[in-house]
Amino acid sequence: FASTLSHLRRTNTPIGRDGKLAKPRQLHNTHWGLVCPAETPEGQACGLVKNLSLMCYVSVGSPADPLIEFMIGRGMEVVEEYEPLRYPNATKIFVNGVWCGVHSDPKHLVSQVLDTRRKSYVQFEVSLVRDIRDREFQVFSDAGRVMRPVFTVQQEDNHDSGIPKGSLVLTKDLVNQLAQEQAEPPEDPRDKIGWEGLIRSGAVEYLDAEEEETAMICMTPEDLDLYRMQKAGIAVDDDNTDDPNRRLKTKTNPTTHMYTHCEIHPSMILGICASIIPFPDHNQA
Repeated sequence: FASTLSHLRRTNTPIGRDGKLAKPRQLHNTHWGLVCPAETPEGQACGLVKNLSLMCYVSVGSPADPLIEFMIGRGMEVVEEYEPLRYPNATKIFVNGVWCGVHSDPKHLVSQVLDTRRKSYVQFEVSLVRDIRDREFQVFSDAGRVMRPVFTVQQEDNHDSGIPKGSLVLTKDLVNQLAQEQAEPPEDPRDKIGWEGLIRSGAVEYLDAEEEETAMICMTPEDLDLYRMQKAGIAVDDDNTDDPNRRLKTKTNPTTHMYTHCEIHPSMILGICASIIPFPDHNQA
């Protein structure tokens, strides 16, 4: 059964197996959470035949026209009507790599589009990438992008839901509702929260490799708590014990930007077969 599932999530790089180049076979930083680092055959196909990670998802694609209409309604000037002398510092907006228009207040536009995606008015697999340095805002809604889910972190205090800034959008109430649902499934499947409910509530967000470049992702919710305490001015003691099993943590840096997302679990980088190995974080036999 496991090998069938693994076979369904296999990817193949169309390069000659006898090539001398090592680069296409090596693991890249951007593969984190998208491609399993362990599950690859030995021999000629090593590193060319890969497997998707556990929660990795390949986008199906959705039409781009509604997105363009939405942004025109929010003050985007169409590229045909753009006068460079009037707005020399305007941000270019690209939809699926095509320059569609410009906007003079990109921060506001990005927050609006992001908000509509979190509220599921825009397809969850749409990817939004703002490059402040190059003054570009890229929107991708095409098919074939590998994406992975992460928990979202509240960026501003939300008085409606009572979620403070810097906390996970996933609340205890939501987790309790999911647990209740597991114990007593509702009669009508439409009343179920499930995974779709987490996406609809904005607690979980799918990121692709491009958008991940612009995100600050912490490894565990514990790191988020430490960050909040540090920002509040509470001294955080570094763990100096001699316990060999303690988690290695990076030194706390007071100038760190606010985290935008949090990993669901670090073990989600593994593929289907690698994830059923007991103690994979210890030496291989």
